[in-house]
Amino acid sequence: MLKRSVYPLFLLAVAYLLFSSQDAKIIIAGIAIFLIGMVFMEDGFKLFSGGILEKVLEKSTSNVPKAIATGFIATAIVQSSSLLTIIVISFLSAEMISLSGAIGVIFGSNIGTTTTAWIVSAFGMKIDIAYYAMPMLIFGVIFRFNKNKTYQGFGNILVGLGFVFLGIGYMKEGFEAMKEGLDLAQFAMTGYLGILVYILIGVVATVVIQSSSATMAIIITALATGQIEYVNALALAIGANIGTTVTAIIGSLSSNANGKRLAVAHFIFNLVTGFIAIVFLYQLAGFVNMLSSHVGIDDKDYAMKLALFHTVFNIIGVLVVSPFTHKLVIYLESLFIEVDVDVSRAKYLDDVVVAVPESALAALEKEVIHLYDNASEVLAHAISLHRHSFLNQENILEAVKKSTSKIDIDVNKFYTTKLKELYGDIVHYATLSQDKMDADQIRQVYYYKVASKDIVEAVKEVQELQKNVNLYQKSKNEVIRNEYNILREKIANTLDKIDDIRNDEDDMDSMIKVKQLKEDIKALDIIGNGRIDTLIRNNSITPKMATSLINDSSFAYDISKRLIDVAVTLWIKDQEIKTLAGEPS
Repeated sequence: MLKRSVYPLFLLAVAYLLFSSQDAKIIIAGIAIFLIGMVFMEDGFKLFSGGILEKVLEKSTSNVPKAIATGFIATAIVQSSSLLTIIVISFLSAEMISLSGAIGVIFGSNIGTTTTAWIVSAFGMKIDIAYYAMPMLIFGVIFRFNKNKTYQGFGNILVGLGFVFLGIGYMKEGFEAMKEGLDLAQFAMTGYLGILVYILIGVVATVVIQSSSATMAIIITALATGQIEYVNALALAIGANIGTTVTAIIGSLSSNANGKRLAVAHFIFNLVTGFIAIVFLYQLAGFVNMLSSHVGIDDKDYAMKLALFHTVFNIIGVLVVSPFTHKLVIYLESLFIEVDVDVSRAKYLDDVVVAVPESALAALEKEVIHLYDNASEVLAHAISLHRHSFLNQENILEAVKKSTSKIDIDVNKFYTTKLKELYGDIVHYATLSQDKMDADQIRQVYYYKVASKDIVEAVKEVQELQKNVNLYQKSKNEVIRNEYNILREKIANTLDKIDDIRNDEDDMDSMIKVKQLKEDIKALDIIGNGRIDTLIRNNSITPKMATSLINDSSFAYDISKRLIDVAVTLWIKDQEIKTLAGEPS
């Protein structure tokens, strides 16, 4: 509500500046072009990396120091902490990384964002950076028209860099022109009151622009052209850091619990870092002056000193906060607890997760397993069995014979209340997730959708089987009773062996178990193996029993076959072995 009411006022303020000052118009245009460049670079790295960034994040967050290093390197390369945050939140929601690993990446990302200040201060203020923007834009556009996604990504990166350089050039030009008519340095404030005022300006600027990198580019450009004093620029940099926290909090309001926890972690980190920087501002400034002389930064090069200051206080923040990551995780996990989670709805899938292909695939797999776990309960109960009575039992047929009590369960109601909406969520998010996927990933999504359909169809088929199981397990005809116990045993055995496959990390072992299962359920083809003929000739069962048994044997076979196909999709990882095991096409 507040955002909607402030937005028109913001537009009016921008319009006023555009029409009242030519210099302000150039600066604002520079900011806009810079931001467009950041968007192009973010999109470019998504295409160019081809999922490499996501794979690196997944593998390199096993401990906090490694996660911090990964966050720093990744942000320094892609120049987008927002892209990294989206990936981290989606991975966290899909349980691909731990909360401590995600926090470590965010800590490292804060240091990584300081590389933008180094680029602007090192190149933007010392050379005619706009001169190099034109070739980048031209070649970037050429590459963007290539059909290869890697080239398209590289083209977007070049276009993004070109716009970033061009934006810096416009901002520099605008501030230099403004210097002639209006000297903003005359409004410089000394003492801690001045520091706090400029910190607040830095916070507001970052919240409005929604990019700390753009804010830092403005600060460095204004400092290099003499529009602001060095100490005030330091305070603005601290404000920009704190401002990113406000942006993260606003962005997390519509996010899931993990997104909110990460935003709180970001808030705590930046608050602690900002507090240290404010309290020890003059000591840090002195330390930066001393350090500058050792790394070859000229004593009058305030833009480079500001970049160094920005990096130093973020590193100090990481050194101070990271040792307490474990305690921070414990605190964060106590926040945003979801009470009475609806098991009939998706646990792992949401709009944040499906935005990143790798996390979408991982979440889809977990969600299909969630669907299977719900379904296996009703499959067992429908044939009057409790899972604990046959799972991991050596003689499943004996366990089946002992389970003679009918379990009252309304399969249709169970499907409607516990499976239907979850199945709908899987199909919905699976469809949305395919927009940014390559051909192999889309094929894997297809397999997950087929597996979900198989699970649901198995439940519908067991509903047909349930009627006669309940009827004939109490029959005085021992033959028909035994025949239906065999059907129950085959389904129970399938569920039991799938449980073994699920817990077996050796794909070859799993494939052998799948082959054995497929052989075992062939016994359900009572027409093909001639058993039904023998039963009829011997007058062991009535014609009505015979037709029921034929139909129900077919249902039992279809249920078992579907579940085996689901097991291959979910729990055999190697693609070649998966194909040998007979993944459905």
